[in-house]
Amino acid sequence: MMVLYLFSLILLFPPALQILNHGISTELMDEVEKLTKEHYKRVREQRFLEFASKTLGDGRDIAQGVKAENLDWESTFFVRHLPEPNIAEIPDLDDEYRRVMKRFAGELEALAERLLDLLCENLGLDRGYLARAFRGPSKGAPTFGTKVSSYPPCPRPDLVSGLRAHTDAGGIILLFQDDRVGGLQLLKDGEWVDVPPMRHAVVVNLGDQLEVITNGRYKSVMHRVVAQPSGNRMSIASFYNPGSDAVIFPAPALVKAEEAAAGAYPSFVFEDYMKLYVRHKFEAKEPRFEAFKSMETDSSNRIAIA
Repeated sequence: MMVLYLFSLILLFPPALQILNHGISTELMDEVEKLTKEHYKRVREQRFLEFASKTLGDGRDIAQGVKAENLDWESTFFVRHLPEPNIAEIPDLDDEYRRVMKRFAGELEALAERLLDLLCENLGLDRGYLARAFRGPSKGAPTFGTKVSSYPPCPRPDLVSGLRAHTDAGGIILLFQDDRVGGLQLLKDGEWVDVPPMRHAVVVNLGDQLEVITNGRYKSVMHRVVAQPSGNRMSIASFYNPGSDAVIFPAPALVKAEEAAAGAYPSFVFEDYMKLYVRHKFEAKEPRFEAFKSMETDSSNRIAIA
């Protein structure tokens, strides 16, 4: 189990967990939730209802030509924070929402960096190793962004997923989710486990890049959102990821000699991984790793992290 010092920890199962007392004020979280739900109601709800009417013909059947297994029952938009923010360019956000989201992103960025250092401590790595591993050579910064999602009521949750099962591609994911409407599930030992909504908690999940860098000490977790027949679930997921040109490979200190010979995890540029991921997001991660193993040339392509 990770040591989290002043955090209150609710262990889901390694490496997924919920934390309280994380340093982000409850007042700020309440404001983010209020403005997010107001924004959906004011701007996005009608658009989603139009999508739903086209997708579900009479409210009972999937429209002809649309495959339910290829649908996600969500309304979403994405805000980039690093390396260059784009919140000023996103239409339909009022000034107050932009201001609050910018402040919230700053708090989440600081929390992600604290958690990365705690991971280093638990792994026996030098403090700051993971943060340095995330910095690409050209920008010298990670990529960091937030996906704001609403999961409206679905009349046929037996046919449509809120969000199909997948692992996250990147680094560390911080999720602020609705405390009244559930639906998030994690896969453990072949069984789907509910993540219970908890007020003011942050769900922490790790992505594929940290599985590679930690040489499998921490695994990215398969998860999904189950559509609900009632209630509108809010989800604000912030992704602290490597820079697009960062070279990702297992930390040498975590690789045993026999593992190095076998080549347990590959080396690749994060942007290249993302290009493969977007085509195969809703598939198992292992073939993605194997694809890069086959493309590796030699260890000279790796960048040493000072």
